[in-house]
Amino acid sequence: MEFTTLTVTTARHVATVTLNRPDVRNAFNETVIAELTGAFRALGAEPEVRAIVLAGNGPAFCAGADLNWMKKMAGYSNEENHADALTLAEMLYTIWSCPKPVIARIHGDTYAGGVGLAAACDIAVAADHAHFCLSEARLGLLPATISPYVIRAMGEQAARRYFITAERFDAAEALRLGFVHAVAGADALDAKVNEISAALVANSPNAVRESKRLVREVAGRPIDDDLLADTAERIAAIRASDEGREGVRSFLEKRTPAWRPA
Repeated sequence: MEFTTLTVTTARHVATVTLNRPDVRNAFNETVIAELTGAFRALGAEPEVRAIVLAGNGPAFCAGADLNWMKKMAGYSNEENHADALTLAEMLYTIWSCPKPVIARIHGDTYAGGVGLAAACDIAVAADHAHFCLSEARLGLLPATISPYVIRAMGEQAARRYFITAERFDAAEALRLGFVHAVAGADALDAKVNEISAALVANSPNAVRESKRLVREVAGRPIDDDLLADTAERIAAIRASDEGREGVRSFLEKRTPAWRPA
């Protein structure tokens, strides 16, 4: 894969996708959106990749939308604005629905659409100096395309506050809200990300993929006969799968399962 706004590397079953526009604090435009969509679709289909880290190069994780892109959008028709916004919505959905688990490695400022990027990931780890801001209301705009992911990640009540106040909040507050899962010092951020990545890689790839899908498809559903039947079918299917059988056998035989790297 060749990119102009990203770098993509893979080591020990973990792919790292790095936003690489440090001169504009990794703000995104139509090229970044298209490349992120393409990268996550490709990595999601790559058998050797078991986890993906989304990171940023330079002083910020992602400052939201590129100013030049925003200037261009100011002259768009309603139809053009809708089509443009839909590409952003599709990119966020591609990350959120990627069959591989995605870890956001957050450092520095994370603003507007950058908050949406972090929220679309499965796990978020922030440096203790990171700051967040849903700044759209200051510009007369809405965090509309990112809202499904941000509301899920921080909760409705917190989203209501930060959407309408556009206040900055720090990593400690993000942790308190549950928006991020862990906070680490700048010098320990990579170690924490690597620790979580290693835990993901040690698990059954099929079980990880199906667990991610399970949360997506079960959350919010009523606990009724349909859900009971659905969840029973899921566990029955995975028990009969190759990795399910191998996992049980390896546990009973007190050995390492075949999928675990040496």
